[in-house]
Amino acid sequence: MNTPFLFISGQEIFVVLLFVIMFFGADKIPEIARGLGKGMRQIKDATNDIKNEINESAKNNTVTTDVTKSLNENVTEVKDAIDEITGPIKRNM
Repeated sequence: MNTPFLFISGQEIFVVLLFVIMFFGADKIPEIARGLGKGMRQIKDATNDIKNEINESAKNNTVTTDVTKSLNENVTEVKDAIDEITGPIKRNM
């Protein structure tokens, strides 16, 4: 499957990078990338903390995870069915 990155071609990425360099300057790009990386890391850590708290609270309150497992299986089945339907549509675009 040959899907472009975020539906953007290589030429479009090059033009965007060119504008970023012209707007911010080459010396600011590492600073911006560092800031974006730190922000993404904080978001990932926060979501992991929330997941851990939910799982720990479920264990402490003796909540069974069987319901969540079956729910996840149902969601996966629906997602797969949607992917089967939309697959030919995506390939034709």
